[in-house]
Amino acid sequence: MTITASNDTKVEINMPTKSNGYSSGLPSKWYEFDLHGISAFRVEASSGIATLFKDMFRPFLAEGLEHFDLTINEAFEPLIDAAYGEAHGESDFFYNDHGVYIENPDVQIFVDEDGVRLHGKGELLVMAVPLIDRIMVQHGAAMLHAMTVDYKGHGILMPAWGGTGKTSTMSKLVKTPGFSFMGDDWTFLTRQSNLLGFAKPLFIKPYHRTLYPHLFAKTHKPLIPVALSKPISRLTTRIHPYITRFPHMASLIRKWSPEHMMVHPEQAFPNSPISTGAPLAASLFVERFEGDSTEPQFFEKDARWMATKLIGNFFSELPRYSRLVITTLGASGIIPIEQSFREKEDILLQALAGKPAFYLRVPRAFGPDQASNIIVETIKTVVKAAGI
Repeated sequence: MTITASNDTKVEINMPTKSNGYSSGLPSKWYEFDLHGISAFRVEASSGIATLFKDMFRPFLAEGLEHFDLTINEAFEPLIDAAYGEAHGESDFFYNDHGVYIENPDVQIFVDEDGVRLHGKGELLVMAVPLIDRIMVQHGAAMLHAMTVDYKGHGILMPAWGGTGKTSTMSKLVKTPGFSFMGDDWTFLTRQSNLLGFAKPLFIKPYHRTLYPHLFAKTHKPLIPVALSKPISRLTTRIHPYITRFPHMASLIRKWSPEHMMVHPEQAFPNSPISTGAPLAASLFVERFEGDSTEPQFFEKDARWMATKLIGNFFSELPRYSRLVITTLGASGIIPIEQSFREKEDILLQALAGKPAFYLRVPRAFGPDQASNIIVETIKTVVKAAGI
Protein backbone atom coordinates (compact mmCIF):
# COMPACT_ATOMS: atom_id res chain seq x y z
CA MET A 1 0.00 0.00 0.00
CA THR A 2 1.35 3.46 -0.92
CA ILE A 3 0.46 6.72 0.83
CA THR A 4 1.49 10.07 -0.68
CA ALA A 5 2.63 12.55 1.97
CA SER A 6 2.14 16.33 1.82
CA ASN A 7 5.55 16.80 0.15
CA ASP A 8 4.60 14.25 -2.55
CA THR A 9 7.04 11.72 -1.13
CA LYS A 10 5.72 8.20 -1.48
CA VAL A 11 5.84 6.19 1.72
CA GLU A 12 5.43 2.43 1.63
CA ILE A 13 3.27 1.03 4.43
CA ASN A 14 3.43 -2.72 5.03
CA MET A 15 -0.07 -3.69 6.14
CA PRO A 16 -0.69 -6.89 8.13
CA THR A 17 -1.75 -9.61 5.69
CA LYS A 18 -1.38 -12.79 7.69
CA SER A 19 -4.05 -15.39 7.10
CA ASN A 20 -6.77 -15.46 9.72
CA GLY A 21 -8.13 -18.68 11.16
CA TYR A 22 -11.64 -17.33 10.73
CA SER A 23 -11.56 -17.68 6.97
CA SER A 24 -9.08 -20.52 6.46
CA GLY A 25 -10.08 -23.14 8.99
CA LEU A 26 -11.11 -22.43 12.58
CA PRO A 27 -9.03 -23.56 15.56
CA SER A 28 -10.49 -26.69 17.09
CA LYS A 29 -10.95 -25.21 20.55
CA TRP A 30 -12.73 -22.03 21.66
CA TYR A 31 -13.99 -20.71 24.95
CA GLU A 32 -17.65 -19.86 24.40
CA PHE A 33 -19.65 -17.28 26.36
CA ASP A 34 -23.45 -16.97 26.40
CA LEU A 35 -24.57 -13.54 27.63
CA HIS A 36 -27.96 -14.31 29.16
CA GLY A 37 -29.16 -15.96 25.97
CA ILE A 38 -29.14 -12.55 24.24
CA SER A 39 -25.76 -12.59 22.54
CA ALA A 40 -22.71 -14.82 22.41
CA PHE A 41 -18.99 -14.56 21.75
CA ARG A 42 -15.98 -16.85 21.67
CA VAL A 43 -12.26 -16.56 22.41
CA GLU A 44 -9.51 -18.71 20.90
CA ALA A 45 -8.48 -21.04 23.75
CA SER A 46 -4.79 -21.08 22.81
CA SER A 47 -4.49 -17.29 22.73
CA GLY A 48 -2.64 -15.32 25.38
CA ILE A 49 -5.80 -13.55 26.51
CA ALA A 50 -8.06 -16.61 26.93
CA THR A 51 -7.45 -16.95 30.69
CA LEU A 52 -8.41 -13.34 31.36
CA PHE A 53 -11.73 -13.74 29.53
CA LYS A 54 -12.40 -16.97 31.46
CA ASP A 55 -11.87 -15.11 34.74
CA MET A 56 -13.91 -12.03 33.88
CA PHE A 57 -16.77 -13.78 32.08
CA ARG A 58 -16.79 -17.00 34.10
CA PRO A 59 -20.57 -16.91 34.79
CA PHE A 60 -21.22 -17.00 31.04
CA LEU A 61 -19.01 -19.94 30.03
CA ALA A 62 -20.92 -22.29 27.72
CA GLU A 63 -20.45 -25.10 25.23
CA GLY A 64 -22.05 -26.08 21.96
CA LEU A 65 -23.35 -22.67 20.92
CA GLU A 66 -24.27 -22.42 17.26
CA HIS A 67 -23.83 -18.71 16.54
CA PHE A 68 -21.39 -16.06 17.76
CA ASP A 69 -21.82 -12.32 17.41
CA LEU A 70 -18.15 -11.73 18.29
CA THR A 71 -15.05 -13.85 17.63
CA ILE A 72 -11.73 -13.03 19.31
CA ASN A 73 -8.41 -14.53 18.23
CA GLU A 74 -4.79 -13.61 17.52
CA ALA A 75 -4.31 -14.16 13.78
CA PHE A 76 -4.79 -11.20 11.43
CA GLU A 77 -6.64 -11.35 8.11
CA PRO A 78 -6.06 -9.30 4.94
CA LEU A 79 -7.33 -5.71 4.95
CA ILE A 80 -7.77 -4.80 1.27
CA ASP A 81 -7.49 -1.26 -0.18
CA ALA A 82 -7.20 0.36 3.23
CA ALA A 83 -7.50 4.13 3.65
CA TYR A 84 -5.58 6.07 6.30
CA GLY A 85 -6.93 7.92 9.34
CA GLU A 86 -5.74 9.32 12.65
CA ALA A 87 -7.45 9.07 16.07
CA HIS A 88 -6.93 11.56 18.89
CA GLY A 89 -3.75 12.81 17.22
CA GLU A 90 -1.80 9.83 18.50
CA SER A 91 -2.86 6.59 16.82
CA ASP A 92 -2.90 5.87 13.09
CA PHE A 93 -5.50 3.51 11.68
CA PHE A 94 -6.25 1.99 8.28
CA TYR A 95 -9.71 0.93 7.15
CA ASN A 96 -12.01 -0.18 4.37
CA ASP A 97 -15.79 -0.67 4.32
CA HIS A 98 -15.85 -3.51 6.81
CA GLY A 99 -12.55 -3.59 8.71
CA VAL A 100 -10.04 -1.42 10.55
CA TYR A 101 -6.44 -1.92 11.66
CA ILE A 102 -5.37 0.24 14.63
CA GLU A 103 -1.59 0.62 14.61
CA ASN A 104 -1.34 1.21 18.34
CA PRO A 105 -2.37 -1.14 20.03
CA ASP A 106 -1.89 -3.37 16.93
CA VAL A 107 -5.39 -4.83 16.55
CA GLN A 108 -7.84 -5.52 13.75
CA ILE A 109 -11.64 -5.31 13.95
CA PHE A 110 -13.96 -6.54 11.20
CA VAL A 111 -17.73 -6.04 11.09
CA ASP A 112 -19.89 -7.77 8.48
CA GLU A 113 -22.98 -9.95 8.11
CA ASP A 114 -21.21 -12.78 9.96
CA GLY A 115 -20.68 -10.66 13.07
CA VAL A 116 -17.71 -8.89 14.65
CA ARG A 117 -14.13 -10.20 14.68
CA LEU A 118 -11.36 -8.87 16.93
CA HIS A 119 -7.75 -9.87 16.22
CA GLY A 120 -4.57 -9.14 18.15
CA LYS A 121 -2.00 -10.48 20.59
CA GLY A 122 -2.31 -7.89 23.35
CA GLU A 123 -4.69 -7.97 26.31
CA LEU A 124 -7.84 -7.61 24.23
CA LEU A 125 -10.36 -7.30 27.06
CA VAL A 126 -10.40 -3.50 26.96
CA MET A 127 -10.89 -3.55 23.18
CA ALA A 128 -13.61 -6.19 23.48
CA VAL A 129 -15.79 -4.36 26.03
CA PRO A 130 -17.21 -1.72 23.63
CA LEU A 131 -17.73 -4.47 21.04
CA ILE A 132 -19.65 -6.57 23.57
CA ASP A 133 -21.74 -3.51 24.41
CA ARG A 134 -22.44 -3.06 20.69
CA ILE A 135 -23.53 -6.64 20.01
CA MET A 136 -25.79 -6.50 23.06
CA VAL A 137 -27.34 -3.23 21.88
CA GLN A 138 -28.06 -4.86 18.53
CA HIS A 139 -30.08 -7.45 20.45
CA GLY A 140 -31.93 -4.99 22.69
CA ALA A 141 -29.73 -4.71 25.80
CA ALA A 142 -27.24 -2.10 27.00
CA MET A 143 -24.02 -2.76 28.92
CA LEU A 144 -23.64 -0.42 31.92
CA HIS A 145 -21.11 0.43 34.62
CA ALA A 146 -23.05 0.01 37.85
CA MET A 147 -23.56 -1.89 41.07
CA THR A 148 -26.68 -4.04 40.94
CA VAL A 149 -28.63 -5.84 43.67
CA ASP A 150 -31.73 -7.96 43.81
CA TYR A 151 -34.23 -7.02 46.50
CA LYS A 152 -36.92 -9.68 46.92
CA GLY A 153 -37.00 -10.36 43.20
CA HIS A 154 -36.72 -6.71 42.11
CA GLY A 155 -33.62 -5.18 40.53
CA ILE A 156 -31.97 -2.03 41.86
CA LEU A 157 -29.49 -0.28 39.53
CA MET A 158 -26.81 1.95 41.10
CA PRO A 159 -24.44 3.52 38.56
CA ALA A 160 -21.54 5.50 40.04
CA TRP A 161 -18.05 6.70 39.26
CA GLY A 162 -15.12 4.48 40.20
CA GLY A 163 -14.10 5.03 43.81
CA THR A 164 -17.55 6.20 44.89
CA GLY A 165 -18.08 3.26 47.24
CA LYS A 166 -19.83 0.51 45.26
CA THR A 167 -17.75 -2.34 46.70
CA SER A 168 -18.08 -1.00 50.27
CA THR A 169 -21.82 -0.55 49.85
CA MET A 170 -22.26 -4.06 48.49
CA SER A 171 -20.57 -5.58 51.56
CA LYS A 172 -23.30 -4.05 53.75
CA LEU A 173 -26.27 -4.56 51.47
CA VAL A 174 -25.80 -8.33 51.18
CA LYS A 175 -25.99 -8.54 54.98
CA THR A 176 -29.34 -6.75 54.91
CA PRO A 177 -32.39 -9.05 54.78
CA GLY A 178 -33.93 -9.27 51.32
CA PHE A 179 -30.87 -8.14 49.32
CA SER A 180 -28.69 -10.39 47.16
CA PHE A 181 -25.67 -9.74 44.96
CA MET A 182 -26.07 -9.23 41.20
CA GLY A 183 -22.97 -7.31 40.16
CA ASP A 184 -20.33 -4.91 41.43
CA ASP A 185 -19.10 -3.29 38.23
CA TRP A 186 -20.83 -4.27 34.96
CA THR A 187 -24.42 -5.15 34.15
CA PHE A 188 -26.88 -5.35 31.27
CA LEU A 189 -30.30 -3.69 31.04
CA THR A 190 -32.76 -4.86 28.39
CA ARG A 191 -35.34 -2.88 26.49
CA GLN A 192 -38.00 -4.79 28.46
CA SER A 193 -36.56 -3.42 31.76
CA ASN A 194 -34.84 -6.66 32.80
CA LEU A 195 -31.72 -6.03 34.86
CA LEU A 196 -29.21 -8.83 34.24
CA GLY A 197 -26.49 -9.90 36.64
CA PHE A 198 -22.76 -9.91 35.92
CA ALA A 199 -20.92 -11.67 38.74
CA LYS A 200 -17.39 -10.75 37.65
CA PRO A 201 -14.53 -10.79 40.18
CA LEU A 202 -14.27 -8.04 42.77
CA PHE A 203 -11.08 -6.08 43.36
CA ILE A 204 -10.67 -5.77 47.11
CA LYS A 205 -8.41 -2.91 48.22
CA PRO A 206 -6.52 -2.54 51.54
CA TYR A 207 -9.11 -0.04 52.84
CA HIS A 208 -11.79 -2.75 52.51
CA ARG A 209 -10.20 -4.74 55.35
CA THR A 210 -12.89 -3.96 57.94
CA LEU A 211 -15.69 -4.68 55.45
CA TYR A 212 -14.31 -8.03 54.24
CA PRO A 213 -12.42 -9.33 57.29
CA HIS A 214 -12.79 -12.98 56.26
CA LEU A 215 -10.77 -12.32 53.08
CA PHE A 216 -7.93 -10.69 55.00
CA ALA A 217 -7.97 -13.38 57.70
CA LYS A 218 -6.80 -15.95 55.16
CA THR A 219 -3.29 -16.19 53.74
CA HIS A 220 -3.02 -13.72 50.88
CA LYS A 221 -0.42 -11.78 48.95
CA PRO A 222 1.05 -8.67 50.67
CA LEU A 223 -0.99 -5.51 50.06
CA ILE A 224 0.18 -1.91 50.11
CA PRO A 225 -0.68 0.37 53.07
CA VAL A 226 -4.03 2.17 52.79
CA ALA A 227 -2.25 5.54 52.44
CA LEU A 228 -0.65 4.40 49.18
CA SER A 229 -3.84 3.03 47.57
CA LYS A 230 -4.77 6.13 45.60
CA PRO A 231 -1.22 7.02 44.39
CA ILE A 232 -0.66 3.43 43.24
CA SER A 233 -4.07 3.39 41.55
CA ARG A 234 -3.20 6.53 39.58
CA LEU A 235 0.12 4.97 38.57
CA THR A 236 -1.47 1.73 37.33
CA THR A 237 -3.99 3.75 35.32
CA ARG A 238 -1.12 5.53 33.54
CA ILE A 239 0.83 2.37 32.69
CA HIS A 240 -2.21 0.22 31.82
CA PRO A 241 -2.19 1.08 28.08
CA TYR A 242 1.40 -0.16 27.81
CA ILE A 243 0.93 -3.33 29.86
CA THR A 244 -2.06 -4.42 27.75
CA ARG A 245 0.34 -5.12 24.87
CA PHE A 246 1.70 -8.09 26.84
CA PRO A 247 -1.21 -10.25 28.08
CA HIS A 248 0.88 -12.74 30.04
CA MET A 249 2.68 -9.94 31.88
CA ALA A 250 -0.63 -8.16 32.49
CA SER A 251 -2.08 -11.37 33.93
CA LEU A 252 0.85 -11.79 36.31
CA ILE A 253 0.66 -8.16 37.42
CA ARG A 254 -3.07 -8.45 38.02
CA LYS A 255 -2.57 -11.61 40.05
CA TRP A 256 0.35 -10.42 42.17
CA SER A 257 -0.20 -6.66 42.31
CA PRO A 258 -0.09 -5.41 45.93
CA GLU A 259 -2.82 -2.90 45.03
CA HIS A 260 -5.72 -5.33 45.44
CA MET A 261 -6.99 -8.88 45.82
CA MET A 262 -9.09 -10.28 42.97
CA VAL A 263 -11.81 -12.53 44.40
CA HIS A 264 -14.95 -14.15 43.01
CA PRO A 265 -18.30 -13.03 44.44
CA GLU A 266 -18.95 -16.36 46.15
CA GLN A 267 -15.68 -15.89 48.06
CA ALA A 268 -16.53 -12.32 49.04
CA PHE A 269 -20.13 -13.17 49.99
CA PRO A 270 -20.10 -16.85 51.08
CA ASN A 271 -23.48 -16.64 52.82
CA SER A 272 -25.34 -14.58 50.23
CA PRO A 273 -27.24 -15.86 47.19
CA ILE A 274 -26.14 -14.54 43.81
CA SER A 275 -28.94 -13.34 41.54
CA THR A 276 -28.66 -13.65 37.77
CA GLY A 277 -31.33 -11.05 37.06
CA ALA A 278 -34.56 -9.33 38.06
CA PRO A 279 -37.04 -6.80 36.65
CA LEU A 280 -35.77 -3.26 37.16
CA ALA A 281 -37.57 -1.51 40.04
CA ALA A 282 -35.58 1.71 40.41
CA SER A 283 -32.24 3.40 39.71
CA LEU A 284 -29.97 5.58 41.83
CA PHE A 285 -26.98 7.49 40.45
CA VAL A 286 -24.38 8.16 43.17
CA GLU A 287 -21.42 10.50 43.12
CA ARG A 288 -19.09 12.24 45.57
CA PHE A 289 -18.75 16.04 45.62
CA GLU A 290 -16.39 18.71 46.94
CA GLY A 291 -17.77 21.64 48.88
CA ASP A 292 -18.53 23.19 52.24
CA SER A 293 -21.64 21.11 52.79
CA THR A 294 -21.35 18.14 55.14
CA GLU A 295 -24.79 16.82 54.26
CA PRO A 296 -25.63 14.37 51.48
CA GLN A 297 -27.98 15.66 48.78
CA PHE A 298 -30.83 13.56 47.37
CA PHE A 299 -32.98 14.35 44.31
CA GLU A 300 -35.63 12.67 42.18
CA LYS A 301 -34.86 12.58 38.44
CA ASP A 302 -36.50 11.36 35.24
CA ALA A 303 -35.68 8.62 32.73
CA ARG A 304 -33.96 10.91 30.23
CA TRP A 305 -31.64 12.35 32.89
CA MET A 306 -30.74 8.84 34.07
CA ALA A 307 -30.18 7.57 30.50
CA THR A 308 -27.77 10.46 29.86
CA LYS A 309 -25.84 9.68 33.05
CA LEU A 310 -25.71 5.95 32.29
CA ILE A 311 -24.32 6.45 28.78
CA GLY A 312 -21.86 9.14 29.88
CA ASN A 313 -20.67 7.15 32.89
CA PHE A 314 -20.10 3.97 30.87
CA PHE A 315 -18.17 5.77 28.13
CA SER A 316 -16.14 7.89 30.55
CA GLU A 317 -15.12 4.90 32.69
CA LEU A 318 -13.85 2.94 29.68
CA PRO A 319 -10.06 2.65 29.41
CA ARG A 320 -8.21 4.59 26.72
CA TYR A 321 -8.04 1.72 24.22
CA SER A 322 -11.77 1.00 24.62
CA ARG A 323 -12.56 4.59 23.65
CA LEU A 324 -10.07 4.32 20.78
CA VAL A 325 -12.05 1.38 19.39
CA ILE A 326 -15.27 3.43 19.48
CA THR A 327 -13.53 6.41 17.84
CA THR A 328 -11.92 4.49 14.97
CA LEU A 329 -15.02 2.42 14.19
CA GLY A 330 -17.04 5.63 14.18
CA ALA A 331 -14.56 7.67 12.15
CA SER A 332 -14.30 4.89 9.55
CA GLY A 333 -18.08 4.68 9.31
CA ILE A 334 -18.08 0.98 10.17
CA ILE A 335 -20.12 1.59 13.34
CA PRO A 336 -21.22 5.25 13.21
CA ILE A 337 -20.84 6.91 16.61
CA GLU A 338 -24.14 8.77 16.42
CA GLN A 339 -26.01 5.58 15.53
CA SER A 340 -24.33 3.62 18.32
CA PHE A 341 -25.20 6.14 21.02
CA ARG A 342 -28.70 6.77 19.66
CA GLU A 343 -29.59 3.08 19.67
CA LYS A 344 -28.25 2.62 23.19
CA GLU A 345 -30.21 5.67 24.38
CA ASP A 346 -33.38 4.29 22.82
CA ILE A 347 -33.00 1.03 24.77
CA LEU A 348 -32.38 2.86 28.03
CA LEU A 349 -35.27 5.28 27.62
CA GLN A 350 -37.66 2.38 27.12
CA ALA A 351 -36.14 0.37 29.99
CA LEU A 352 -36.29 3.30 32.43
CA ALA A 353 -39.75 4.55 31.45
CA GLY A 354 -42.05 4.66 34.47
CA LYS A 355 -39.31 3.51 36.85
CA PRO A 356 -38.31 5.76 39.80
CA ALA A 357 -34.92 7.41 39.24
CA PHE A 358 -32.88 9.23 41.89
CA TYR A 359 -29.61 11.12 42.33
CA LEU A 360 -27.47 11.01 45.50
CA ARG A 361 -24.49 13.27 46.16
CA VAL A 362 -22.22 12.32 49.08
CA PRO A 363 -19.52 14.68 50.43
CA ARG A 364 -16.10 13.52 49.31
CA ALA A 365 -14.77 14.20 52.80
CA PHE A 366 -16.67 11.17 54.07
CA GLY A 367 -14.63 7.98 54.37
CA PRO A 368 -15.66 4.70 52.68
CA ASP A 369 -17.47 3.40 55.76
CA GLN A 370 -19.49 6.56 56.38
CA ALA A 371 -20.26 7.06 52.69
CA SER A 372 -21.43 3.45 52.26
CA ASN A 373 -23.71 3.79 55.31
CA ILE A 374 -25.41 6.75 53.65
CA ILE A 375 -25.73 4.93 50.34
CA VAL A 376 -27.25 1.85 52.00
CA GLU A 377 -29.86 3.94 53.82
CA THR A 378 -30.65 5.81 50.60
CA ILE A 379 -31.14 2.53 48.72
CA LYS A 380 -33.65 1.50 51.38
CA THR A 381 -35.48 4.76 50.69
CA VAL A 382 -35.39 4.06 46.96
CA VAL A 383 -36.84 0.58 47.56
CA LYS A 384 -39.77 2.08 49.46
CA ALA A 385 -40.31 4.69 46.73
CA ALA A 386 -40.51 1.85 44.19
CA GLY A 387 -43.33 0.31 46.21
CA ILE A 388 -41.50 -2.90 47.03
